[in-house]
Amino acid sequence: MKNQRDKLHQYQKRVTVITDRETQIAKECLARGDRSKALLALRRKKFQQSLLAKTDAQLETLEQLTSNVEFALVQKDVLYGLQQGTAVLKQIHTEMGGIEHVEKLMGENEDARAYQREISEMLGGKMSNQEEDEVEDELEALQEQAQGLKQPDAVSYPTAPNTTLKAKPDEDKRKARARERAKEQGQAQPAEPMLA
Repeated sequence: MKNQRDKLHQYQKRVTVITDRETQIAKECLARGDRSKALLALRRKKFQQSLLAKTDAQLETLEQLTSNVEFALVQKDVLYGLQQGTAVLKQIHTEMGGIEHVEKLMGENEDARAYQREISEMLGGKMSNQEEDEVEDELEALQEQAQGLKQPDAVSYPTAPNTTLKAKPDEDKRKARARERAKEQGQAQPAEPMLA
């Protein structure tokens, strides 16, 4: 189609040259006083102009057809892309196992969390404050080890204090932890009275 369009453009250029030449011939014939030949040249020019108008109409139709074909090709590519996307989505949904499978996993996850909370509550109620402090100290030591702040075999020497001493900092930590636990237990079990 594009070749046909190019040929029509070339034909238009040729017809334009011919109509210009026919106008010159008509002027020359009039200058010589040959009216009949001038009239014949103008008739040929008019015929060529009508062919040029038809060529313009055909060229416009051809360009519309070309653009319609190109648009149809784009639509075909979009449709193919949509089909591929739909196929991939279906495959993903199949791999996921559907909504029921996702709901089942969510339920199992919630059951596991509830079981873990239950165990924590049971263990939390059985341990004394001193045991809780020891567990939390051990947790802090493990965290420091994991962060590389404190090596397990390295010996660390205390630094000399340069301020006045406060009353037992470990005791303050333990009291603060005991208050936090009491708050947590108070929020988790508001109906149970606290034992002294």
